[in-house]
Amino acid sequence: MKIPWERFGAKLGVGFALAGLVLVFLGWNGAASTDRVPSQFPYLISGGLAGLCLVVIGAALIVAETGREDRDLLRAEIEELRKALGAMGTPSSNGGAPATRARRGRFVAGDTTYHLASCRLLEGRDDLPTVGREEISNRGLVACRVCNPAGATARRT
Repeated sequence: MKIPWERFGAKLGVGFALAGLVLVFLGWNGAASTDRVPSQFPYLISGGLAGLCLVVIGAALIVAETGREDRDLLRAEIEELRKALGAMGTPSSNGGAPATRARRGRFVAGDTTYHLASCRLLEGRDDLPTVGREEISNRGLVACRVCNPAGATARRT
C-alpha cells in the first residue's frame, strides 16, 4: 500500500526550487535598488545565498524522487522477467541438454570445437549435433577451453 505523501518529493523539490528562484530575484531586486555597495550586501546574502540553498535542496529532492521511480520501475520489470522465466519451466535433470547429449562418449560439436553436454557455452543451444571420439579427430575439432572435454575423457580412463 502506498502512503499518500510517499511520492511528494518531486513536487516539494519543485516548490523549493521556485521559492529559491523567487528569493534570488528579490535579493537582486533589492540590491539593484540601492547605489551603495555596502548597502547591497544584505540583499545579496539574504536573498542570493538563501535562494541558492533552496534551489540546491529542491534539485536534490527532484533527483532523489526520480531515482526512486526508476528503481521501482526496474524492480517491476525484474519481477515480470522472473515470472516469465518461471512460466518457461525448469530445465531437465541433465542440465537442460537433450537425452541424446547425455550418453557417454558423445560430445557436442561446434564449428571448430567440441564440448561436454553440460558446457555453459551451450545453454539454450539444443540444435547442435553430437559426435563420437572418432568423428572429432576426423573433423579436426579442438577441445573447448571452458568445459575441457579432453581432460574429462582422460580422467574417465
